Amino acid sequence: MEAQQKGRGDAVVLAHYYTEGAVQAMADYVGDSYYLAKVAAQADKGTIVFCGVRFMGESAKILNPARRVLLPDELADCPMAHMADIARIRALRAQVPDLAVVCYINSTAQLKAECDVCVTSSNAVRIVSSLPNQNILFIPDENLGRFVQAQVPGKRFYFSGGYCPVHAQLLAEDVEREKLARPNAPVLAHPECRADLLALADFVGSTSEIIAYAEKSGAAEFILCTEPGVLWELSRRCPGKHFVPVTPVCADMKRITPEKVEACLAGGGYEVQLDAALMDAARRPLERMLELAR
Repeated sequence: MEAQQKGRGDAVVLAHYYTEGAVQAMADYVGDSYYLAKVAAQADKGTIVFCGVRFMGESAKILNPARRVLLPDELADCPMAHMADIARIRALRAQVPDLAVVCYINSTAQLKAECDVCVTSSNAVRIVSSLPNQNILFIPDENLGRFVQAQVPGKRFYFSGGYCPVHAQLLAEDVEREKLARPNAPVLAHPECRADLLALADFVGSTSEIIAYAEKSGAAEFILCTEPGVLWELSRRCPGKHFVPVTPVCADMKRITPEKVEACLAGGGYEVQLDAALMDAARRPLERMLELAR
């Protein structure tokens, strides 16, 4: 989504698709994790207000160490971002030859610092395919990792057992029930969902890819298997089309409110601060992602 040029002086406001619609409406840029990472890397403002969870603010700070990065809510976090063990990563590196540690961008700065390259749901298959390594440790989301594994035959995958608590709550039987009620409605699913659910989907892709698919599709109704915050952008881009969300909301994303964004712009908010050495280590896999995904 292009900048809306809000005229906020030296601050730029970025918002993820999973925040509430009123927050997205306030933002200069709205997008998924990959798009917002690119925007953050190219930021030309002194202050970045990141309307999302903590790992997103950390990524923006890592890519912009000299800039001020503010989160509207200090407690907005992603449980999955912590679901990998650094000791196990190091042990596998010592035990498994030709191992690449691939880190979903939905991860803490500490986990990124242990990895070779970051990925998002929109570029994971392409980046893992391009790696020369035959052994892949994919952290932290096992559902996304197994989706990538199915698209990249010939490589051996290891996983950390992490998952998105929101997408993992959605069961295949929930989708089957909606399909019976709406047999002509394509199922659109995010790869953070369980594998048996993805097998029922007509399209599997990142949030931005789901939006693009729905926009181009001739269908009038869709079953939506991702966080319902995306409905704001879907309604804007797909007027006249109906979307039936079956995924619960992300309580952490919904901690971001318009009032908290305004407080950031007025000088409040939580400033992301990270150790310089940690940022240097975590920046390498992020920059490699941006390079390989071009």
